[in-house]
Amino acid sequence: MAGLLGTTSSTTALLSSRPISSSSKPSIRALSFNPVHSQGRRLYGGIGVPLRKGRSHLTISNVATEISPAQEQAQKLSKENQRPVYPFAAIVGQDEMKLCLLLNVIDPKIGGVMIMGDRGTGKSTTVRSLVDLLPEITVVAADPFNSDPEDPESMGMEVREKLIKGEQLPTIKTKINMVDLPLGATEDRVCGTIDIEKALTEGVKAFEPGLLAKANRGILYVDEVNLLDDHLVDVLLDSAASGWNTVEREGISISHPARFILIGSGNPEEGELRPQLLDRFGMHAQVGTVRDAELRVKIVEERARFDKNPKEFRETYKIDQEKLTDQITAARSCLSSVNIDHDLRVKISKVCAELNVDGLRGDIVTNRAAKALAALKGRDQVTPEDIAVVIPNCLRHRLRKDPLESIDSGSLVIEKFYEVFS
Repeated sequence: MAGLLGTTSSTTALLSSRPISSSSKPSIRALSFNPVHSQGRRLYGGIGVPLRKGRSHLTISNVATEISPAQEQAQKLSKENQRPVYPFAAIVGQDEMKLCLLLNVIDPKIGGVMIMGDRGTGKSTTVRSLVDLLPEITVVAADPFNSDPEDPESMGMEVREKLIKGEQLPTIKTKINMVDLPLGATEDRVCGTIDIEKALTEGVKAFEPGLLAKANRGILYVDEVNLLDDHLVDVLLDSAASGWNTVEREGISISHPARFILIGSGNPEEGELRPQLLDRFGMHAQVGTVRDAELRVKIVEERARFDKNPKEFRETYKIDQEKLTDQITAARSCLSSVNIDHDLRVKISKVCAELNVDGLRGDIVTNRAAKALAALKGRDQVTPEDIAVVIPNCLRHRLRKDPLESIDSGSLVIEKFYEVFS
């Protein structure tokens, strides 16, 4: 991991040759004729809206599903017996991609990663291997949106109403969630939908949250994101811009927080990404095929060992995984104390201005990524070397003005960096 915590493979040569100046659970919201039946059960939240129909008085109650001990045990066994994930620490090479992913876990406000590269280079394997390293967060118990009990901006409407009323919010610790968005997903599955079956069988209206609700305060991963349908791209753009998802279905309007780390991967030969969505990714990592024969043999042998006995293979990397997890947890806890000098901030903005980068996202993301890298290295002060490592990944995908142009490899950004910082 030494290469990972230092410079990325794509910038090592230039950095060494030039001096740098030292200056969840699913939820259903239902209309119920008799809310008394919900007493004594473990329930998920709902929104109260009184409606009248003839002499009947309908209310949206906190009704969803009753979780029995047998169901909880079945969920636990299912989690234990799920398919083993390839260890993050066992991935050979691809330091640039791994660094970008780690920095986003440390500071989710960086805005995600777009990973583009040749097929068969381990893009999706690396992203999914993050599951073992994701730290725990505090969420409101039995809330389908993973609401943060200390941040009203990350709370669902019902949790916020309880907070305003002064009610005690029960909390639990849970791992950051990773949600896969399939290419064939429907808009209703992504945004949320009305439970038609419940409406027909029980005569009630029930709202079922979608993938965006599940991904709140977590990671939303889209493999082959450049092949995603335009209508789903529009949904992601809207949620990424506002941090909220609004569902308008069958006369019901529901908004819920949808703040997530957006991670996408794809092969540029299969098509480029729309510029509007590309700009929403905080960082961009390029992945190339390993050319060194010895390294290729090592990768093949490691993969063969994993396929033969996944549990035994994961056990060999258990210590490395735990060290990396502790390092990420420590970096997240000290991130707020990391400082970056005003002079360095000015130089970052000067690089962005001279590269004609549109907007200010490039400036913001570069500052955040440099601070996250310093925290990962255990320092409380950002250095020019930290900026040199992350600035190509933060700016290279923002230089393209023509959609027909290819994304720069980062050489233009590095040249401008040394021109400004030297």
